[in-house]
Amino acid sequence: MSEPNPYKDGPEYQWGPDQQAGAPGYGYPQPGSGPAYQPTLADGVPVPPQYPPVPHGGGAPLLSLGDITVVGDQIITPAGSMPLKGAVWNAMDMSRTEEKIPTVAIVLAIVFALLCLIGLLFLLMKEKQTTGFIQVTVTSGGRHHTTMIPATGPDTIHRVMGQLNYARSLSI
Repeated sequence: MSEPNPYKDGPEYQWGPDQQAGAPGYGYPQPGSGPAYQPTLADGVPVPPQYPPVPHGGGAPLLSLGDITVVGDQIITPAGSMPLKGAVWNAMDMSRTEEKIPTVAIVLAIVFALLCLIGLLFLLMKEKQTTGFIQVTVTSGGRHHTTMIPATGPDTIHRVMGQLNYARSLSI
């Protein structure tokens, strides 16, 4: 395998494939090698225009919902920037709060029920547990982004809706 290709003509043989002078090599396109790849969606529909990122020093964030941040007149997401003006904001509460009797209350009720009937009052103890997420969606400039915010309590939806209403007021 260390021998050059015996079927190659000429003494100017170089290791590797044939390359013309000035032609780009392997890998990603070289700078100035021509038009860049234009991504498309299904059925050849071009991707909506990409907005440039906010330059550093664009100001302090006005609002942050999950991985969506509003800075100046733009909405910054992991997928890129969107214009703030005319943005449509939506939220969906996908959390639930369950109320159950804790295990400690059941054990105490059994122990004290044997001693006196007052132990049954331990069964009135309840604990609330909230699980799930609040889904926040923003659409602007032909782009769309969704984030999920974990629900830490029954009041999480009220806090998120307050921030969402503020974002809606900025989008007018």
